[in-house]
Amino acid sequence: MKIKKLLLILSVLPLYVFSQDNQDKPAFGIKFTGYVKNDINFDSRQTVDVREGHFLLYPQNVKEDKNKKDIYASPSFNMLAIQSRLTGNITAPDAFGAKTSGIIEGDFFGNADADINGFRLRHALVKLNWSKTELMAGQYWNPLFIAQSFPEVISFNTGAPFEPFSRNPQLRLTRKMNKLSIAVTAYSQRDYASTGPKGVSSVYLRNSCIPDANLLLTYACGSDNLFGIGGDYKTLVPELETSKGYKTNESLGSISATAFSKIKVKNITWKLQAIFAQNAYDLTMLGGYAIKNTNYDTLTGIKEFTNYNIASIWTELYTTFGKCTVGIFGGYTKNFGTPYNILPGSTVYARGTNINYVYRVSPRFMVTQDKTTIGLEVEYTTAAYGKTTNSLGDVSDLKEVSNIRGLLSFIYKF
Repeated sequence: MKIKKLLLILSVLPLYVFSQDNQDKPAFGIKFTGYVKNDINFDSRQTVDVREGHFLLYPQNVKEDKNKKDIYASPSFNMLAIQSRLTGNITAPDAFGAKTSGIIEGDFFGNADADINGFRLRHALVKLNWSKTELMAGQYWNPLFIAQSFPEVISFNTGAPFEPFSRNPQLRLTRKMNKLSIAVTAYSQRDYASTGPKGVSSVYLRNSCIPDANLLLTYACGSDNLFGIGGDYKTLVPELETSKGYKTNESLGSISATAFSKIKVKNITWKLQAIFAQNAYDLTMLGGYAIKNTNYDTLTGIKEFTNYNIASIWTELYTTFGKCTVGIFGGYTKNFGTPYNILPGSTVYARGTNINYVYRVSPRFMVTQDKTTIGLEVEYTTAAYGKTTNSLGDVSDLKEVSNIRGLLSFIYKF
């Protein structure tokens, strides 16, 4: 018995000594957090959406049968837990004179409708932080999505199609100068990609050999208030071979710009963001591009392209008192068509080309106790569909089509 006790002490002693030697040293490893979320939603009509209606964009256009009855004027109901998320926060030793950290995060949203419930990568990044400079490499929010100020709605659409919604592999360098920070980002496309002759794919950006480029200026007033502006440039090569079998490398350049603010006074927070965007399909917004009518070579099929221009604005106001949060979100986006005439009868690579504008109002109420939140949100979304579209992509002869979504959500954080 004494021998067994001695062996036990000898086996535990090294672990005790190791823990004593390392008790004052920083812990390195990974800590998991996340949440379980179940959404129950009801729509008053059929919608344009993703993942069985979980990610709502706007209502479907009217589609009449032979008796002039609207086929899409039919309600729907669903219940999904696919937004449930797992986040790993990584700490590691310093490197290159910088503090290091990392994040790896996934959920069960899947990469396509056929993959619903599939575990997918959301964020995967490493950061190197010096005293005034940060270098981030990996997959993270698109720089036009302001991570410090975005719509905190209950719906998983997070304000889309009014808010730029995309995550991208990227390299981002941020320099802090007192209250002002300047971020320069070069990024590619992955899950959120442009569309073109081969469907939705990152190949059009890859074939341009030019990463998307973004410049963002942010001015922070204290810990809760900020203001900023940003600009973005994207280059696509939609095809390498024409339908006639000829080589082509015609490219399309697109610019985007944004201005945003976040103001907090006591327990009231107000957010505002305005966006102008060309070819915004990959941002889960209206828009894209089309074939330009001029300089089209009928012999070779070589063509030029023109952007769809859109503008969007959203705002949010919410307050927290005790365990309750009350808020309201409002958004408006407008399709301005194309600056050049579209080739008649050609395929258009864009979202919502028969829509002139979309707006949404969504109030919400949440009550939280410790790690558990129950939320109720109502989304009233209207899309103005047009019967007529001219050669510049302008939509007219409009009819507003609306949908009311009721959303009940249960969230358990860990």
